[in-house]
Amino acid sequence: MDFGLVLQTDPPGSATVSLMRRAERNGFTHGWTFDSAVLWQEPFVIHSRILDHTDRLKVGPMVTNPGTRSWEVTASTFATLNEMYGNRTVCGIGRGDSAMRVAGRSPNNLRSLGEAITAIRELAEGREALVDGRPLTIPWVRNGSLPVWMAAYGPKALALAGQKADGFILQLADPYLTEWMVRSVREAAADAGRDPDAITVCVAAPAYLGDDLAHAREQCRWFGGMVGNHVADLVARYGEHSSMVPEELTDYIKQRKGYDYSHHGRAGNPDTAFVPDEIIDRFCLLGPAEAHIEKLQRLRELGVDQFALYAMHDAREEVIDGYGRDIIPALDPQSAAPGTAG
Repeated sequence: MDFGLVLQTDPPGSATVSLMRRAERNGFTHGWTFDSAVLWQEPFVIHSRILDHTDRLKVGPMVTNPGTRSWEVTASTFATLNEMYGNRTVCGIGRGDSAMRVAGRSPNNLRSLGEAITAIRELAEGREALVDGRPLTIPWVRNGSLPVWMAAYGPKALALAGQKADGFILQLADPYLTEWMVRSVREAAADAGRDPDAITVCVAAPAYLGDDLAHAREQCRWFGGMVGNHVADLVARYGEHSSMVPEELTDYIKQRKGYDYSHHGRAGNPDTAFVPDEIIDRFCLLGPAEAHIEKLQRLRELGVDQFALYAMHDAREEVIDGYGRDIIPALDPQSAAPGTAG
């Protein structure tokens, strides 16, 4: 199993770079950042710095979207980073929640997202693609490689991930829902004539080490609110008790009363009081190292290839070092590196 670190690009940008360097020293293979231009600093500028200050770490957004940048600009950005640093990027992409809504727009539709996945990959790898109905090629790309991983929750989005994407990003770590969603993606891939086992599966969720579960839950409750935004969209589309979406995903948002994106992804978010402890325990990884290892082993058995750790809490360094010392060696001894502070 691979491990990734997910950060918001809060200023100073140098702090994000430093934490990513720390992650690489601890055996992490991927460094991910949020991508929401109003709320945080521009990720691709910081990605360039991360790549320059690491040796092996692959970087990407978790997640970008087809609406805030034109597709050829996104492709050219990835292709430029790959030319400079040797194909060390992954394009995480989705419909766009905070990035679009904060700017007063609605998230992109799935048709646009599917077309963008194909176009961005083709352009970044030097092939022709259709953009706004016009064939385009980036002529300077040589030997480019850009895996495109799609974030999804609902049945239509899961099907699209199976049909189009190189990887599937699931932003929660509940084994029951992971099994259901991974199966949906792989079935869609098989139906589309693709190899379902060739799709990389990445589960992304907060992780907090320690025995004080009450404190850990408060540090990670924001995540249930973030996931709740997507769940609210699913309920609006499919209804509260639809057979298309498991109640294990939708039931908990009944007391949700709205959401202020100025607190998005942050510990202490006042709009996440509706999130019960049970959801935090299911969606996140909490407790001592042994509890993390047990849950990660279960996720690996379900086909998860990477766990991407959200570190938006008060123990970022401790969790990065703890994973490098105790957890990564237990799940992937070949890729683990001795944890180092600093």
